[in-house]
Amino acid sequence: MPLTILFNTYPVAFDCPGGGEVQLLKYMEQLEAAGVHVIHYDPWNAKKQFDQADIVHYFSVQGGSWRFCIHVQEVRKLPLIISPIIWIDDPAKYGMEEIGATLRMADHILPNSQAECDQLANIFDMSPSLFSPIVNGVDDIFFVHADPAVFRNQFGIQNKFVLCMGNIEARKNQLRLIEALKGSGLHLVLAGQEREADYALQCHATADATVHFVGVLEHGSELQRAAYAATEGLILPSTLETPGLAALEAAAAGCRIAVTQEGCTREYFRDFAEYMNPYDTTSICHAVQTAVNSPRRPEFSTFVKEHYTWKHAAQQLIAVYNNVLATRG
Repeated sequence: MPLTILFNTYPVAFDCPGGGEVQLLKYMEQLEAAGVHVIHYDPWNAKKQFDQADIVHYFSVQGGSWRFCIHVQEVRKLPLIISPIIWIDDPAKYGMEEIGATLRMADHILPNSQAECDQLANIFDMSPSLFSPIVNGVDDIFFVHADPAVFRNQFGIQNKFVLCMGNIEARKNQLRLIEALKGSGLHLVLAGQEREADYALQCHATADATVHFVGVLEHGSELQRAAYAATEGLILPSTLETPGLAALEAAAAGCRIAVTQEGCTREYFRDFAEYMNPYDTTSICHAVQTAVNSPRRPEFSTFVKEHYTWKHAAQQLIAVYNNVLATRG
């Protein structure tokens, strides 16, 4: 019998999906391709699903997650695995007691990097043996060349531009990026859903004619890949990234990368990217200019293909699932 894994996340996760939701869906896709049966949690069909499941895999530690997790462990007594999808840059911003209580329910915890494993084990005084890093990945389609004219013609952008792809919100730091690049001679394309309306309004108010808001580009679409092909560089000035799916995808497509130094970006991108202090506009501008004036490095795409694919992530997941079941007996 194939493994049956029940996936769940916090209730409103897919109202404005980001990297965490893409990760969940891609894990599911590749696990199913590897012969693992994956179920979406449905509260209207919970009893049948819990009866079928060998393991429950929960994504996120958003507030309230503990309610579902404690039911899994104490009522259903099923193995629980948590992908926390969090980097704690400032403990004051998070419900630390609740996060810690949620993580302690897990049989195993799957951050996206060793740096996250080490951080969470240290903060919550948990055994490092409870943590295993599972890579974030890219789809094979991002290694396939796209025509930059598809993007340029769609939006009428013919100038040289850099691209920031992500939901428009304070964590993604687009406002400071706009300020940093004023007068630089580069156009800036912001692609993403406006997750925080007030913050998006500030971005629009600060932007001049060199800033282009193009909305959401469908993930993996020809238009999104054409944006990567057309840009001088992918820029992620976020206050943290782990490590940023857009940066992995852009690297696969052959882009230059300038990315925040906060989070696990250096663990993933090593010396292939330029790094910036996301709180310093001078640092942001310097990293962007250095990146776009550097030669493209085809070996960056090869490095991503060898280390960061969803298929590789699925293989790591299956090993963890089997180990947890063996440990449980």
